[in-house]
Amino acid sequence: MRALVPGPCPVCNTEIEYLYHTEDIPYFSELLIISALCGTCGWRFIDTQLLKNAEPSRWELPISSPDDMNIRVIRSMTGVISIPELGVRIDPGPACEGFVSNVEGVLNRVESVLDNLCSWADSDEERDRVCLLKDRMQEVREGRLPVTLVIEDLSGNSAIIADHARFCRIETLTEE
Repeated sequence: MRALVPGPCPVCNTEIEYLYHTEDIPYFSELLIISALCGTCGWRFIDTQLLKNAEPSRWELPISSPDDMNIRVIRSMTGVISIPELGVRIDPGPACEGFVSNVEGVLNRVESVLDNLCSWADSDEERDRVCLLKDRMQEVREGRLPVTLVIEDLSGNSAIIADHARFCRIETLTEE
């Protein structure tokens, strides 16, 4: 299904179109992708939602070969991404967007942030640490440095699609 729905931009109130698109991910679930872009003020929105009952979840993917770069990754607006071995953690913020990509795309997103950090570094020491992390990410891509990609999502709308990805429910605390 693909539908365009008119509505106001939440920033400037210009009439824009919101695209609702479903995609069936084999061996997983049907996914709704919602996106919008305002040509007037530049506001943009992207999110993903599973079209099944989703529970808070944690996905773990051991990455140990270049073949792992092609594994599908779905991250909703509420998904927290981490690579513990590299000290990488990406928490969702107010401008967080969902995406459907692959492991290499996730690494590229992290590297893009590192490039920005490098240009804003206050010292050679900070720049050297960023460069070292970028070198380690290249080792991950080449399969020379095994790491774990983790996505935790209280909405349950994130996933890693691979036979060797580990899934577990996150138990949430409820007030009584």
